[in-house]
Amino acid sequence: MNLTDKIALVTGGSAGIGRAIAESLIGAGAKVAITGRDRAKLERTAEAIGAHAIQADVAQEADVERTYQELLAAFGDLDMLINNAGVGVFKPLVEMDQASFERVIATNVTGAMLMGREAAKLFVARNRGNIVNIASTASLRGAAGGTAYMTSKFALRGMTECWRAELRKHNVRVMQINPSEVITDFASAAGFEQADHPSKLQSQDIAHMVKAVLEMDDRGFTTELTVFATNPAS
Repeated sequence: MNLTDKIALVTGGSAGIGRAIAESLIGAGAKVAITGRDRAKLERTAEAIGAHAIQADVAQEADVERTYQELLAAFGDLDMLINNAGVGVFKPLVEMDQASFERVIATNVTGAMLMGREAAKLFVARNRGNIVNIASTASLRGAAGGTAYMTSKFALRGMTECWRAELRKHNVRVMQINPSEVITDFASAAGFEQADHPSKLQSQDIAHMVKAVLEMDDRGFTTELTVFATNPAS
């Protein structure tokens, strides 16, 4: 797909991987709307990179419906949804509280479903479209402390496969990107330490792969792509 003048919606676009994806798509000529919960941060990012800001929480159905109303009012169409918004909580099972667990599922699973549902309505009617779900290598394996986050990414992977089965006949490409550790603010927000190092993945590495799968000719698509650092320092 030639990205020039195509319209993209990137959730969680204020910082980190989402911002890098939005910047990459804008650099390729796309028109991009970004969403985020923090209005001030969102608007600063949108102004800096040339995106359209839509303040919204993907876990709130009313916000999701309004997001699409504002998107269509601004651009009139949609070519690609990048489901990137995500949160994390990492605790041993014996310390996991229901509120934390449900908060992760609400954003990472329910939010992705709501955003995907509304995009699919547009794409099926137009008989074309692209959905890219930003998952994680956490969708491929479990680990200690991952009850909430890894469960959410396993669920996202399952939804991705379901959507692909449903939407291929409508010329909708559904793709999943699985980053391993990426240096962003996600770690501190999720409550764990992250040591930066030049050998570790950066947000722009994931943005590069998202752009690459979207730019493939529409006759084919990459179903799933996993990205590891070559030799990361611990």
